[in-house]
Amino acid sequence: MGLRPLVAPTAVSAPTASDAVPMLSPQAVAAVPAGEGAPVVFVEAEPVVVTGAESVGEVGGSAVDIDEAASNPAPVTTPVWDIDVASYEGQDRVAYFVSRYTGPSRATFQRALTRQTRYAELITTKLRAGGLPEDMLYLALIESAYDVHAYSRAAAVGMWQFMTTTARGVGLRVDWWIDERRDPVRSTDGAIRFLNELTETFGSVYLAAAAYNGGPGRVSRGLTQHATSLEGTAGDDLFFGLAERNALRQETKDYVPKLIAAALVGKDPARFGVRGDSMLPFRWDSVRVPVATPLAAIAKALDVPLDTIKDYNPQILRGMTPPIGGELFLRVPVGSAQRFAEGFDALDLDERSAVRTVVSNKGDYVAKIAQANGLTARQLNWYNPGLRRMKSGNLVTGQRVLIPRRDVAAAARDIPDPKVERYGSSAARIHLVKNGESLGSIARRYGTSVQRLKSLNRISGSVIRPGQRIRVR
Repeated sequence: MGLRPLVAPTAVSAPTASDAVPMLSPQAVAAVPAGEGAPVVFVEAEPVVVTGAESVGEVGGSAVDIDEAASNPAPVTTPVWDIDVASYEGQDRVAYFVSRYTGPSRATFQRALTRQTRYAELITTKLRAGGLPEDMLYLALIESAYDVHAYSRAAAVGMWQFMTTTARGVGLRVDWWIDERRDPVRSTDGAIRFLNELTETFGSVYLAAAAYNGGPGRVSRGLTQHATSLEGTAGDDLFFGLAERNALRQETKDYVPKLIAAALVGKDPARFGVRGDSMLPFRWDSVRVPVATPLAAIAKALDVPLDTIKDYNPQILRGMTPPIGGELFLRVPVGSAQRFAEGFDALDLDERSAVRTVVSNKGDYVAKIAQANGLTARQLNWYNPGLRRMKSGNLVTGQRVLIPRRDVAAAARDIPDPKVERYGSSAARIHLVKNGESLGSIARRYGTSVQRLKSLNRISGSVIRPGQRIRVR
């Protein structure tokens, strides 16, 4: 069965949330009555104390931890898997990927194992609660090496490599402002929902993994097409039966062998001579903040680096909470939530406001407004995706234009539109130059800069000719 979505405690009306809040006791909820729009703070009932390095994801531990470990070495244990690796360890493709992970790809695999130590606690806890094998943790390793910002040319994004449509189908928010495919907590919830559906459909975690990669339709068609020859084959053996009959694409045929090989090596690294370093586990407190709040303001209120807040909230795309909708839960370092409200209220109002609004006048265009406010046209477009333009490239008059603070624009991620379903050449846009047009007029029309057009098209001068094809993105 799938995970039930985690919701905020009933003591507070649930806002629109981009985060699953850690399990809290009713006694742990503290509402700070600091006036309209004041942040509400949530703290874990028994906050986890993180010793050693304070920054998110920093490698290492405290001196006390190291000394204690040296004097009390951990007993040697035999690894136990909760997916069937023993039956398939001898498969040729499994052996091939074991040799890759311990040979040419050793350094990459070891970096993945290091990053795994940051997210393993989170993922395995959710897998267990969702009724799935904890060793499905390694599916995220072969998908992305646990990189929350990983993306493919097919526009699959995040640790679990969701396409936009699939992500929305499992309850993730993907829009201009927030992309929960990049959120390690929410995307893991989504992956578990999807894997549970696939496991219930096919009755095998390996067939579910194949369907996760290649689509459930392909797996279903293969099982139907080869039903006679597969008679008497059941469970995980069915995947290998389909692979032997070339019923799957090569990528999918290799997907489960990769998963098994990653689990073999990753759970018994000493046997294979690989090792990863340790990172602090991903643990957090949560606070609720108003719309249009800069991440920089949250960092300043807590007296932590901006990069720390960005690392805890990779789903926030534009350096701020969305300008419309409701309040959001955001993650902050463990132990910091209780001081957030006081620090946030102490900020000037303009520091707490991510954007201000101007109205477009006759003759305005994006680059002109951007330059007047110390921004690039590209940055201004991040906050105004729906601006209407005339054929000349000038803005339609009377439109509201959001002007972000410079620290907000600096914290934004320069990424493609999350709705794009495929990156690469298909995402390029070409303009055919007409008589009388210049690079400046084309730049204004598409909300970019002349320098950007020159760079995209490798133009050294300023001369363009009618009929010339100009790439504008």
